[in-house]
Amino acid sequence: MSVLDDLQSRAAALPAHIVLSEGHDPRIVAAAIQAVSAGLGTVTLVGETVTVALAVKQAGGAPSDKLQIADPANHPLAADIASAFFELRKHKGVTPEQAETLTRDPLVFAAMLVRLGHADGTVGGAIATTSDTVRAALQVIGKAPDAALVSSFFLMVLPENHPSGRNAMIFSDSGLVIDPSAPELAAIAVQSATSFRALIGETPKVALLSFSTKGSARHPDVTKVTDAAQILLDAHPDLDTDGELQFDAAFVPEIGASKAKGSAVAGHANVMIFPNLDAGNIGYKIAQRIGGCTAIGPILQGLAKPANDLSRGCTADDVLHMIAVTVLQSAALKGTT
Repeated sequence: MSVLDDLQSRAAALPAHIVLSEGHDPRIVAAAIQAVSAGLGTVTLVGETVTVALAVKQAGGAPSDKLQIADPANHPLAADIASAFFELRKHKGVTPEQAETLTRDPLVFAAMLVRLGHADGTVGGAIATTSDTVRAALQVIGKAPDAALVSSFFLMVLPENHPSGRNAMIFSDSGLVIDPSAPELAAIAVQSATSFRALIGETPKVALLSFSTKGSARHPDVTKVTDAAQILLDAHPDLDTDGELQFDAAFVPEIGASKAKGSAVAGHANVMIFPNLDAGNIGYKIAQRIGGCTAIGPILQGLAKPANDLSRGCTADDVLHMIAVTVLQSAALKGTT
């Protein structure tokens, strides 16, 4: 079974209620119909009722108890949602009237459904920008109480029968935190290891990446990575981590054995922690465009409840995969994986 098929199969065993904030988009509608058909749970499409219903009909589906439509303008919970949003944002100067207007925004409305427990997770960004999608998640759902920060990652699905023997990896942070400090790098590493377990079901081996391996270069940027590695070792001695490692030392067993003798991670890493967003974003795009990997993300981690972003160039299959990811994240947060 492929990684993507396995994601969908595992999500179907732990169905959840996922809200899609761009319910009129044909890609979103097609993915919602597929997700319901695959047993991933209940899907709510947010948007104007007539417009969304027509899109569902044109895609060969029909509204049901598993495929719902939620119109922010006239939803039965609209008043409750506006009131709750006012209480959440009044410290920022939001008035009750503004709250009523703001919660008609599909991104905010979807996030509020999740915050208030009417859904388990939300996905957007097929039309909205990443900044708008992430802002709604941060302002409405917020950071998990035990999370040091909210970060992101890409699930990189390697081409079938890849010579490395790996099926999937996590690249983090490749979409959100621009220049993490050493403690933040360590926190991103822990979050990413947890995400790898939840999504792939395998033991994470975490590499903290640099342009140096084990002291081959000296620079404050290298020191940041080695400091993060020490923080991880002290706080999470049970987690397989190592750093600083160059990518080849982290990925290729022969090079890892040569450059980082005795390391349990070098040459075998499946969770790659990049030192900054420049490296992470460039790295995932190279792996995607030249290496032939399928990149799913950016997937957010560290939120109180799942909310994820899509590329505006996404396909219906991409949306379906992200729904499955969000279902599994919800299960992990509930402790049901």
